[in-house]
Amino acid sequence: MAFEKSIVVTGGAGFIGSHVVRRFVQNYPNYLIINLDVLTYAGNLENLREVESRENYRFEKVDICDREEVERVFKEYSPDGIIHLAAESHVDRSILDPLAFIRTNIEGTVNLLNTAKNHWKNDYSSKRFYHISTDEVYGSLGDEGMFTETTPYDPRSPYSASKASSDHIVRAFGHTYGLPVVISNCSNNYGPNQFPEKLIPLFISNVVQQDALPVYGKGDNIRDWLYVEDHAEAIDLIYHKGRDGETYNIGGENEWKNIDLIKTLIEQVDEKLNRAPGFSEKLITYVTDRAGHDFRYAIDCSKIKSELGWSPNMTFETGLAKTIQWYLENPEWIDHVKSGAYQSYYAEQYGSR
Repeated sequence: MAFEKSIVVTGGAGFIGSHVVRRFVQNYPNYLIINLDVLTYAGNLENLREVESRENYRFEKVDICDREEVERVFKEYSPDGIIHLAAESHVDRSILDPLAFIRTNIEGTVNLLNTAKNHWKNDYSSKRFYHISTDEVYGSLGDEGMFTETTPYDPRSPYSASKASSDHIVRAFGHTYGLPVVISNCSNNYGPNQFPEKLIPLFISNVVQQDALPVYGKGDNIRDWLYVEDHAEAIDLIYHKGRDGETYNIGGENEWKNIDLIKTLIEQVDEKLNRAPGFSEKLITYVTDRAGHDFRYAIDCSKIKSELGWSPNMTFETGLAKTIQWYLENPEWIDHVKSGAYQSYYAEQYGSR
Protein backbone atom coordinates (compact mmCIF):
# COMPACT_ATOMS: atom_id res chain seq x y z
CA MET A 1 0.00 0.00 0.00
CA ALA A 2 1.27 3.45 -0.91
CA PHE A 3 0.99 5.93 1.94
CA GLU A 4 0.35 9.65 1.62
CA LYS A 5 3.15 10.40 4.09
CA SER A 6 5.26 8.71 6.73
CA ILE A 7 5.80 10.08 10.23
CA VAL A 8 8.29 8.92 12.85
CA VAL A 9 7.06 9.24 16.44
CA THR A 10 9.95 8.95 18.89
CA GLY A 11 9.09 7.58 22.31
CA GLY A 12 5.90 6.14 20.89
CA ALA A 13 5.69 3.34 23.45
CA GLY A 14 5.73 5.78 26.35
CA PHE A 15 2.83 7.46 28.10
CA ILE A 16 2.11 10.48 25.89
CA GLY A 17 3.72 8.89 22.84
CA SER A 18 1.45 5.85 22.86
CA HIS A 19 -1.64 8.07 22.92
CA VAL A 20 -0.24 10.06 19.99
CA VAL A 21 0.62 6.91 18.02
CA ARG A 22 -2.83 5.39 18.55
CA ARG A 23 -4.51 8.63 17.52
CA PHE A 24 -2.49 9.00 14.31
CA VAL A 25 -2.71 5.32 13.32
CA GLN A 26 -6.47 5.28 13.82
CA ASN A 27 -7.31 8.74 12.44
CA TYR A 28 -4.94 8.78 9.45
CA PRO A 29 -5.03 5.40 7.67
CA ASN A 30 -3.18 6.98 4.73
CA TYR A 31 -0.19 7.81 6.94
CA LEU A 32 2.51 5.31 7.80
CA ILE A 33 3.33 5.78 11.49
CA ILE A 34 6.74 4.53 12.61
CA ASN A 35 7.12 4.18 16.37
CA LEU A 36 10.77 4.64 17.36
CA ASP A 37 11.39 3.57 20.95
CA VAL A 38 14.29 1.93 22.78
CA LEU A 39 11.91 0.51 25.42
CA THR A 40 13.47 1.82 28.61
CA TYR A 41 11.60 1.16 31.85
CA ALA A 42 8.86 3.67 30.85
CA GLY A 43 8.33 2.31 27.32
CA ASN A 44 5.70 -0.39 27.07
CA LEU A 45 4.42 -2.04 23.90
CA GLU A 46 1.33 -3.21 25.77
CA ASN A 47 0.16 0.40 25.38
CA LEU A 48 -0.16 -0.22 21.63
CA ARG A 49 -1.81 -3.62 21.37
CA GLU A 50 -4.91 -2.19 19.72
CA VAL A 51 -2.90 -0.82 16.76
CA GLU A 52 0.06 -3.19 16.51
CA SER A 53 -1.50 -5.19 13.68
CA ARG A 54 -2.62 -2.19 11.65
CA GLU A 55 -1.23 -1.95 8.13
CA ASN A 56 -0.07 1.63 8.66
CA TYR A 57 1.93 0.98 11.85
CA ARG A 58 5.55 -0.07 12.29
CA PHE A 59 7.69 -0.45 15.38
CA GLU A 60 11.46 0.04 15.47
CA LYS A 61 13.41 -0.65 18.66
CA VAL A 62 15.98 2.12 18.33
CA ASP A 63 17.91 4.39 20.69
CA ILE A 64 17.69 7.96 19.33
CA CYS A 65 21.35 8.44 20.29
CA ASP A 66 22.42 5.61 17.96
CA ARG A 67 23.42 7.40 14.74
CA GLU A 68 23.62 4.31 12.58
CA GLU A 69 20.20 3.03 13.63
CA VAL A 70 18.50 6.40 13.23
CA GLU A 71 20.14 6.69 9.81
CA ARG A 72 18.83 3.23 8.90
CA VAL A 73 15.28 4.22 9.83
CA PHE A 74 15.47 7.36 7.68
CA LYS A 75 16.80 5.37 4.73
CA GLU A 76 14.15 2.68 5.10
CA TYR A 77 11.09 4.89 5.61
CA SER A 78 12.05 8.33 4.19
CA PRO A 79 9.90 10.10 6.81
CA ASP A 80 8.17 13.34 5.95
CA GLY A 81 7.86 14.28 9.59
CA ILE A 82 9.22 13.69 13.06
CA ILE A 83 7.13 14.01 16.20
CA HIS A 84 9.80 13.95 18.88
CA LEU A 85 8.58 12.78 22.29
CA ALA A 86 11.40 10.48 23.38
CA ALA A 87 12.91 11.84 26.58
CA GLU A 88 13.98 11.08 30.08
CA SER A 89 11.30 12.94 31.99
CA HIS A 90 11.24 12.32 35.73
CA VAL A 91 12.73 15.15 37.82
CA ASP A 92 13.71 12.90 40.74
CA ARG A 93 15.63 10.59 38.42
CA SER A 94 17.40 13.58 36.86
CA ILE A 95 18.63 14.66 40.28
CA LEU A 96 20.09 11.19 40.86
CA ASP A 97 21.52 10.67 37.34
CA PRO A 98 21.79 13.91 35.32
CA LEU A 99 24.08 12.43 32.66
CA ALA A 100 21.34 10.09 31.40
CA PHE A 101 19.16 13.15 30.76
CA ILE A 102 21.94 15.01 28.96
CA ARG A 103 22.51 12.03 26.69
CA THR A 104 18.93 11.30 25.69
CA ASN A 105 17.37 14.74 25.78
CA ILE A 106 20.22 16.72 24.24
CA GLU A 107 22.43 14.32 22.27
CA GLY A 108 19.46 12.29 21.05
CA THR A 109 17.65 15.41 19.84
CA VAL A 110 20.75 16.65 17.99
CA ASN A 111 21.14 13.25 16.35
CA LEU A 112 17.54 13.33 15.08
CA LEU A 113 17.84 16.92 13.86
CA ASN A 114 21.10 16.28 12.04
CA THR A 115 19.80 13.11 10.40
CA ALA A 116 16.63 14.88 9.27
CA LYS A 117 18.65 17.78 7.86
CA ASN A 118 20.96 15.46 5.94
CA HIS A 119 18.16 13.35 4.50
CA TRP A 120 15.83 16.17 3.56
CA LYS A 121 18.71 18.02 1.85
CA ASN A 122 17.10 21.46 1.89
CA ASP A 123 13.96 20.09 0.23
CA TYR A 124 11.68 20.98 3.12
CA SER A 125 8.37 21.03 1.29
CA SER A 126 5.79 19.07 3.31
CA LYS A 127 8.44 18.31 5.96
CA ARG A 128 8.19 19.00 9.69
CA PHE A 129 10.29 18.41 12.79
CA TYR A 130 7.99 18.76 15.81
CA HIS A 131 9.66 18.82 19.22
CA ILE A 132 7.53 18.28 22.34
CA SER A 133 8.86 19.96 25.48
CA THR A 134 7.70 20.92 28.97
CA ASP A 135 6.57 23.98 30.92
CA GLU A 136 9.38 23.28 33.40
CA VAL A 137 11.89 25.04 31.11
CA TYR A 138 10.34 28.35 32.24
CA GLY A 139 11.27 27.85 35.89
CA SER A 140 8.97 28.55 38.80
CA LEU A 141 6.09 30.98 39.32
CA GLY A 142 4.92 32.73 42.46
CA ASP A 143 1.28 33.00 43.45
CA GLU A 144 0.39 34.94 40.32
CA GLY A 145 1.23 35.01 36.62
CA MET A 146 1.38 32.40 33.85
CA PHE A 147 3.96 31.10 31.41
CA THR A 148 3.64 32.38 27.86
CA GLU A 149 5.62 31.44 24.76
CA THR A 150 7.90 34.43 25.37
CA THR A 151 8.61 33.76 29.06
CA PRO A 152 12.41 33.70 29.55
CA TYR A 153 13.83 30.26 30.24
CA ASP A 154 14.88 29.57 33.83
CA PRO A 155 15.19 25.77 34.29
CA ARG A 156 15.79 24.58 37.85
CA SER A 157 16.49 20.82 37.59
CA PRO A 158 18.78 18.69 35.42
CA TYR A 159 15.64 17.45 33.65
CA SER A 160 14.28 20.89 32.80
CA ALA A 161 17.76 22.16 31.91
CA SER A 162 18.21 19.29 29.44
CA LYS A 163 14.82 20.04 27.87
CA ALA A 164 15.60 23.76 27.70
CA SER A 165 18.83 22.94 25.91
CA SER A 166 17.05 20.71 23.40
CA ASP A 167 14.49 23.47 22.75
CA HIS A 168 17.29 25.93 21.98
CA ILE A 169 19.02 23.44 19.69
CA VAL A 170 15.80 22.79 17.75
CA ARG A 171 15.35 26.54 17.24
CA ALA A 172 19.01 26.86 16.22
CA PHE A 173 18.53 24.25 13.48
CA GLY A 174 15.52 26.21 12.31
CA HIS A 175 17.45 29.49 12.17
CA THR A 176 20.76 28.13 10.90
CA TYR A 177 19.62 25.52 8.38
CA GLY A 178 16.05 26.59 7.68
CA LEU A 179 14.78 23.27 9.06
CA PRO A 180 10.96 23.44 9.38
CA VAL A 181 10.67 23.11 13.15
CA VAL A 182 7.87 23.67 15.64
CA ILE A 183 7.91 23.32 19.43
CA SER A 184 5.25 22.88 22.09
CA ASN A 185 5.60 23.15 25.85
CA CYS A 186 2.99 21.36 27.94
CA SER A 187 1.91 21.17 31.55
CA ASN A 188 1.71 18.00 33.69
CA ASN A 189 -0.08 15.20 31.85
CA TYR A 190 -2.25 12.53 33.46
CA GLY A 191 -4.41 9.68 32.23
CA PRO A 192 -4.26 5.94 31.41
CA ASN A 193 -0.95 4.18 30.67
CA GLN A 194 1.27 6.51 32.71
CA PHE A 195 4.25 4.84 34.35
CA PRO A 196 3.61 4.58 38.11
CA GLU A 197 6.52 6.75 39.19
CA LYS A 198 4.46 9.89 38.49
CA LEU A 199 2.18 11.31 41.15
CA ILE A 200 -1.32 10.29 40.05
CA PRO A 201 -0.71 6.64 39.04
CA LEU A 202 1.71 6.15 41.96
CA PHE A 203 -0.82 7.38 44.49
CA ILE A 204 -3.70 5.42 42.96
CA SER A 205 -1.58 2.27 43.23
CA ASN A 206 -0.50 3.06 46.80
CA VAL A 207 -4.04 3.80 47.97
CA VAL A 208 -5.17 0.47 46.51
CA GLN A 209 -2.27 -1.36 48.18
CA GLN A 210 -2.49 0.73 51.39
CA ASP A 211 1.11 1.85 51.04
CA ALA A 212 2.48 5.19 52.23
CA LEU A 213 1.69 8.31 50.16
CA PRO A 214 4.92 10.38 50.23
CA VAL A 215 4.20 14.11 49.97
CA TYR A 216 7.06 16.57 49.44
CA GLY A 217 7.27 19.36 52.04
CA LYS A 218 3.80 20.49 53.04
CA GLY A 219 2.22 19.63 49.68
CA ASP A 220 1.78 23.32 48.83
CA ASN A 221 3.36 23.14 45.36
CA ILE A 222 0.93 23.89 42.53
CA ARG A 223 0.71 22.22 39.12
CA ASP A 224 -1.47 22.62 36.04
CA TRP A 225 -2.91 19.26 34.94
CA LEU A 226 -3.65 18.30 31.32
CA TYR A 227 -5.51 15.14 30.30
CA VAL A 228 -3.31 13.14 27.93
CA GLU A 229 -5.96 12.80 25.18
CA ASP A 230 -6.37 16.58 25.11
CA HIS A 231 -2.60 16.83 24.69
CA ALA A 232 -2.63 14.28 21.84
CA GLU A 233 -5.30 16.34 20.08
CA ALA A 234 -3.18 19.48 20.46
CA ILE A 235 -0.14 17.65 19.04
CA ASP A 236 -2.26 16.57 16.06
CA LEU A 237 -3.33 20.17 15.40
CA ILE A 238 0.14 21.62 15.80
CA TYR A 239 1.70 19.01 13.53
CA HIS A 240 -0.81 19.71 10.76
CA LYS A 241 -1.57 23.41 11.19
CA GLY A 242 1.12 24.99 13.35
CA ARG A 243 3.42 27.57 11.79
CA ASP A 244 7.09 26.77 11.16
CA GLY A 245 9.41 28.30 13.73
CA GLU A 246 6.65 28.85 16.26
CA THR A 247 6.20 27.68 19.84
CA TYR A 248 2.81 26.73 21.29
CA ASN A 249 2.06 26.34 24.98
CA ILE A 250 -0.43 23.58 25.86
CA GLY A 251 -2.07 23.88 29.27
CA GLY A 252 -4.92 22.22 31.11
CA GLU A 253 -6.18 25.47 32.69
CA ASN A 254 -6.49 23.34 35.76
CA GLU A 255 -4.26 24.30 38.70
CA TRP A 256 -4.20 22.16 41.83
CA LYS A 257 -2.19 22.36 45.02
CA ASN A 258 -0.56 18.93 45.43
CA ILE A 259 -2.12 18.14 48.81
CA ASP A 260 -5.61 19.07 47.57
CA LEU A 261 -5.17 16.86 44.51
CA ILE A 262 -3.97 13.98 46.68
CA LYS A 263 -6.93 14.25 49.07
CA THR A 264 -9.35 14.36 46.12
CA LEU A 265 -7.70 11.31 44.61
CA ILE A 266 -7.85 9.44 47.94
CA GLU A 267 -11.53 10.27 48.28
CA GLN A 268 -12.37 8.97 44.80
CA VAL A 269 -10.33 5.76 45.08
CA ASP A 270 -11.73 4.95 48.51
CA GLU A 271 -15.25 5.54 47.24
CA LYS A 272 -14.73 3.21 44.27
CA LEU A 273 -13.37 0.55 46.64
CA ASN A 274 -16.35 0.97 49.00
CA ARG A 275 -14.19 2.22 51.83
CA ALA A 276 -15.29 4.73 54.46
CA PRO A 277 -14.74 8.43 53.57
CA GLY A 278 -11.19 9.48 54.48
CA PHE A 279 -10.13 5.88 55.12
CA SER A 280 -6.78 6.23 53.33
CA GLU A 281 -5.80 9.75 54.44
CA LYS A 282 -3.78 8.08 57.20
CA LEU A 283 -1.35 6.96 54.47
CA ILE A 284 -0.20 10.56 53.78
CA THR A 285 3.44 10.83 54.82
CA TYR A 286 5.22 14.17 54.60
CA VAL A 287 8.83 13.78 53.43
CA THR A 288 11.79 16.10 52.92
CA ASP A 289 11.12 18.41 50.02
CA ARG A 290 12.67 17.73 46.63
CA ALA A 291 15.92 19.62 45.98
CA GLY A 292 15.17 22.84 44.08
CA HIS A 293 11.42 22.07 44.02
CA ASP A 294 9.62 24.57 41.77
CA PHE A 295 6.66 26.16 43.56
CA ARG A 296 4.09 26.67 40.81
CA TYR A 297 3.57 26.08 37.09
CA ALA A 298 0.72 27.61 35.09
CA ILE A 299 0.37 27.94 31.33
CA ASP A 300 -1.30 30.62 29.24
CA CYS A 301 -2.52 28.69 26.18
CA SER A 302 -4.31 31.58 24.47
CA LYS A 303 -2.03 31.33 21.42
CA ILE A 304 -2.99 27.77 20.47
CA LYS A 305 -6.62 28.66 21.19
CA SER A 306 -6.66 31.66 18.90
CA GLU A 307 -4.47 30.24 16.11
CA LEU A 308 -5.54 26.59 16.00
CA GLY A 309 -8.88 26.53 17.80
CA TRP A 310 -7.74 24.10 20.48
CA SER A 311 -8.82 24.09 24.11
CA PRO A 312 -8.82 21.37 26.77
CA ASN A 313 -12.06 19.38 26.64
CA MET A 314 -11.73 17.10 29.65
CA THR A 315 -12.75 18.50 33.03
CA PHE A 316 -10.41 17.43 35.79
CA GLU A 317 -13.18 15.75 37.77
CA THR A 318 -14.13 13.58 34.78
CA GLY A 319 -10.54 12.99 33.71
CA LEU A 320 -9.44 11.94 37.18
CA ALA A 321 -12.42 9.59 37.51
CA LYS A 322 -11.65 8.00 34.12
CA THR A 323 -7.98 7.66 35.08
CA ILE A 324 -8.71 6.04 38.43
CA GLN A 325 -11.19 3.65 36.81
CA TRP A 326 -8.64 2.63 34.18
CA TYR A 327 -5.99 1.78 36.78
CA LEU A 328 -8.47 -0.11 38.93
CA GLU A 329 -9.56 -2.14 35.91
CA ASN A 330 -6.00 -2.82 34.71
CA PRO A 331 -3.97 -3.98 37.74
CA GLU A 332 -2.07 -6.42 35.52
CA TRP A 333 -0.73 -3.50 33.48
CA ILE A 334 0.82 -1.94 36.58
CA ASP A 335 2.20 -5.31 37.66
CA HIS A 336 3.76 -5.85 34.23
CA VAL A 337 5.46 -2.46 33.96
CA LYS A 338 6.80 -2.75 37.46
CA SER A 339 8.13 -6.26 36.89
CA GLY A 340 9.42 -5.73 33.36
CA ALA A 341 7.27 -8.60 32.07
CA TYR A 342 6.36 -6.54 29.01
CA GLN A 343 9.91 -7.13 27.74
CA SER A 344 8.94 -10.78 27.28
CA TYR A 345 5.90 -9.61 25.36
CA TYR A 346 8.16 -7.59 23.06
CA ALA A 347 10.42 -10.57 22.44
CA GLU A 348 7.42 -12.78 21.68
CA GLN A 349 5.81 -10.28 19.30
CA TYR A 350 8.84 -8.90 17.50
CA GLY A 351 11.91 -10.92 18.36
CA SER A 352 15.16 -9.01 18.66
CA ARG A 353 17.26 -7.23 16.07
